[in-house]
Amino acid sequence: MPPNPVQTNKVIEIKPVPVDQEQLQLAFAAFNEASEQLSGVYQELQHQVAQLTGELAIANGELHRQLIAKENLSQQLSLLLNALPGGVIALNGQECIEQVNPAAISILGEPLLGMTWHQVIQERLAATAIINEWHTKRQDTSEQRRIRIESSATDSTGRRILLVNDITEAYALQDQIRRNQRLTSMGEMAANLAHQLRTPLSTALLYANHLGSDALTPAERQRFATKTIERMHHLEHLINDMLRFVKGEITQLENFGISHLLTELRQVIEPQMTQYGLQLIVHDLCETESLMTDRQALCGAMLNLLENAMQASSPGDQIILTSNLEEENIVLSVHDDGPGIDAALQERLFEPFFTTRSEGTGLGLAIVRGVIQSMGGSVQINSSPDTGTEFVIRLPRNKGD
Repeated sequence: MPPNPVQTNKVIEIKPVPVDQEQLQLAFAAFNEASEQLSGVYQELQHQVAQLTGELAIANGELHRQLIAKENLSQQLSLLLNALPGGVIALNGQECIEQVNPAAISILGEPLLGMTWHQVIQERLAATAIINEWHTKRQDTSEQRRIRIESSATDSTGRRILLVNDITEAYALQDQIRRNQRLTSMGEMAANLAHQLRTPLSTALLYANHLGSDALTPAERQRFATKTIERMHHLEHLINDMLRFVKGEITQLENFGISHLLTELRQVIEPQMTQYGLQLIVHDLCETESLMTDRQALCGAMLNLLENAMQASSPGDQIILTSNLEEENIVLSVHDDGPGIDAALQERLFEPFFTTRSEGTGLGLAIVRGVIQSMGGSVQINSSPDTGTEFVIRLPRNKGD
């Protein structure tokens, strides 16, 4: 084996490195400068933190104030909503009721929340002849109310607000006012009416007196009897017109097709027109459109216009009966080829007891206007010597909410 090496301890002497005083001073100066900069930055941060803390406290105070104000406003709106005499119903995008006020519950009954508006219409409302107006049909009460429902525009999510107003008393008052106006008109024209009644009555009495003469031949007796009956029919027609004018309102609502109405009018009036050498032309542009109103009253009004057209026409003339559709209305018109109506007289045609014919009662067109207005519609006249006369009736189309 090789001999162990001799181990010796060797001391390594480290000589101190000479310190450069100038570099050390520069280092300390740089350190002090950095410390001062850090101290300045820290103080600036403290200042900004304090400023932000103050701004945050102000913002929190403002938000708290706004929150209190909004809570107060919400309470006021809630009180106002509950105090409103009209009903307010909020519908979501699926047409479900998500909020109601007490007035809506009082008008339509409970429950309402969670129901669809279509369900409410089917179960608790019945349509009237006037658009947006309904009769209530609640099971918890036998009292029927008349209401009007207005809808707001839908927002971007499909929500909308319905306003429900009970117009039962207002409608009854308005109906009474219309009735009083008609009675006032009759009172103002009492003298004219008495003259109209006296003339055919006197004529009928004269013919009746002749019937008592023994000198009459059978043919003359028959002629006087016929004339007496004609005068009595004229009196009956005048009295019926008076009663219809005083009554004025529609009574029996039913849903019927416009095409069926035109067919009925044609069956009634065409034989009379043929007898006078007139031609009836019907243009039906309503197809399957229907109307909810008093069919008998509307049919009577249209027959009145057709009879007027017959009286204004000459043999060989055409009378055109037309139905048409507008966006909101059903339009019915009667056009004749007669001499037309002077513009100065057109304004007075619908006045009670005003007539241009010796045999007229002056109530026909007044009745037509009263009936159509009670259905929520309007009557317009277009006439000139060159184009004849056209009466145009506009009635609101059937529409639900």
